[in-house]
Amino acid sequence: MLVSDRKDSRRAYLKQKCKGCTENVKATWCAVRTCCLENKYVTCADCTTFSNAADCKKLNNFISKTISLFTGSDRPASIKLIKEKGCDYYCKEMADKKTHCVKKS
Repeated sequence: MLVSDRKDSRRAYLKQKCKGCTENVKATWCAVRTCCLENKYVTCADCTTFSNAADCKKLNNFISKTISLFTGSDRPASIKLIKEKGCDYYCKEMADKKTHCVKKS
C-alpha cells in the first residue's frame, strides 16, 4: 500500500466516509482483511477462533506491535470495544476523538 493511499484512507475514516476494509481492494497485502473476507466477518470482532484478539497472530504480530510502540495504538482493545459496543459506536467514538484506534492506557 502506498503512503498516499493510507493517508486517503485515514482522511476518509476521520470524516466518517470510510467504506471499510472489505471495499478497499488495494489492501490485498493485509492478512487481517483476507481472513475477514474468507470467513465472512465484518470485523475481527466476529472471529470465533480467538476470544481474545491479542492471541491472533494476524492481528497482533511483530509489525503491529512495533507500530503500536510509536503510535500508542491498542488494536486488541479496539476489537474488544467493537465486540462490546458495536461497529457504529466504535466508528463514532474514534471519529469524535480524531483517532483510528483505541490508545494504550
